[in-house]
Amino acid sequence: MTSAAAAALAAKPLDFPPGFNAAVPFIDRHLAEGRGAKVAIRSASGEVTYGELAERVNRCGNALRGLGIEPGARVLMIVKDCPEFFYLFWGAIKAGIVPVPLNTLLRSGDYQYMIEDSGCAALFYSPEFAAEVEPALAGVGGKLGMALRTEGEGKTLRSLIGAASAELSASPASPTAECFWLYSSGSTGRPKGAVHLHRDMVVTSQYYGVDTLGAREDDVFFSAAKLFFAYGLGNGMTFPLWVGGTAVLLESRPSPDSTFETIIRFRPTLYFGVPTLYAAQLQALDQGAKPDLSSIRYCVSAGEALPAEIFRRWKEKTGLTILDGIGSTEALHIFISNSGGDSKPGSSGRPVVGYETRIVDDGGNPVPVGESGRLHIRGPSTAAYYWNQPEKTAATMLADGWVNTGDTYYCDADGYYYYCGRSDDMMKVGGIWCSPFEIEAKLVEHPKVFEAAVVGRADADALVKPEAWIVLAEGVVADDGVKQELLQHCKSGLAPYKYPRWIHFVDELPKTATGKIQRFKLRSEAASH
Repeated sequence: MTSAAAAALAAKPLDFPPGFNAAVPFIDRHLAEGRGAKVAIRSASGEVTYGELAERVNRCGNALRGLGIEPGARVLMIVKDCPEFFYLFWGAIKAGIVPVPLNTLLRSGDYQYMIEDSGCAALFYSPEFAAEVEPALAGVGGKLGMALRTEGEGKTLRSLIGAASAELSASPASPTAECFWLYSSGSTGRPKGAVHLHRDMVVTSQYYGVDTLGAREDDVFFSAAKLFFAYGLGNGMTFPLWVGGTAVLLESRPSPDSTFETIIRFRPTLYFGVPTLYAAQLQALDQGAKPDLSSIRYCVSAGEALPAEIFRRWKEKTGLTILDGIGSTEALHIFISNSGGDSKPGSSGRPVVGYETRIVDDGGNPVPVGESGRLHIRGPSTAAYYWNQPEKTAATMLADGWVNTGDTYYCDADGYYYYCGRSDDMMKVGGIWCSPFEIEAKLVEHPKVFEAAVVGRADADALVKPEAWIVLAEGVVADDGVKQELLQHCKSGLAPYKYPRWIHFVDELPKTATGKIQRFKLRSEAASH
């Protein structure tokens, strides 16, 4: 039996009673179990107990029904990380309505596309995002029934919640009924609406949150990664609600200063970041920042593969281990991960219990151990389909429950999985497949490099070679001397064909809100040279 199959068999059976609605175990259960007075949410603006959360979820569900929103209708959420996110998300689910959290960093054209694509009945947004949301609303005209701000003057979500009834029975559903959507991050183009089911949050919260990470009731969860995408949704909301812990919310965009301040103030035990943020925090530590991180038991990373050098430097600077893993919008959270007692720098770890993995070639055949191929996963939290995208659904959601992740991986003899890059980002150099991530990791090892991204570019002979885009460390001046130094660093540590033939120094790399580098934009830039 493969380690992947053994992991799937080791999963704890999950119980879903008749009429199962996900809001019951995540919200209502805590009152029955005596947590009504316990703090569920903590932020700079105050605290919310489990009792207050349950009441406001009920009021919100009734408010949505009072607006005439029918069961099964979609409600878009462009909402910052605040208690209203919880009220709206769970209130909709409890009332049988489908919440769709959207990336709060997008532009009006993206929002107009998602409003039109989703066929939503309503949209709620935090006032901070009005400059991008309101032009999108104007662009769709009468295609959207209603749009309300979450707070402020006049009729808002907050005022509706205050006026609604506090009693609400959960709308009967089932584990496999449609529950909520998440749009993919758009790292390879237009976002796609992944349709998730009522069971999915239970699966990820138990199999990753509890069985892999060891989350427990006395934990305090702080996710710098935002609630609007799959990784942050689990870290900052479903995991704490599943175990009866406390969620710490940061409304603003995360930075080294704001995340360190939040950790110092609220003393989280579990901290969730992305590689880009860990790199920025390391730079702040190198420049003299001395935050008290002693409350943290584990740090977690996802969104992009964590370079071994960042793992090593973080451990050296803080004494803390970063548990790297890979997840996706389609799987809802992490399905391959390192764990507290089993962590290997540079690796994504081993399959999470409940999930199976396979690595296949272009023909769908399993590749030998140590050889790279396309990573497929199978597990009980994967999305049912993409909304309005039958061709992309067929290309991603494969037969027998398998999902094509779009990532290239290899597995070593000990069962650890190693990221090579997005399948679309892999390049053939001199007839040999080459991983952009391997070149990026080598560049990041150099003390003068803050971040790097590598794509394939055709040379004068139409042969593909690596091209590097580099953000230098603070205070480093870009010149030919640095360029030669980095070339030599790569040539001395990589196979001869892998060194970048072109190097560009830039102020920042194009990224999604999850921290994923948008290499397709760099490829477009390279093609214009």
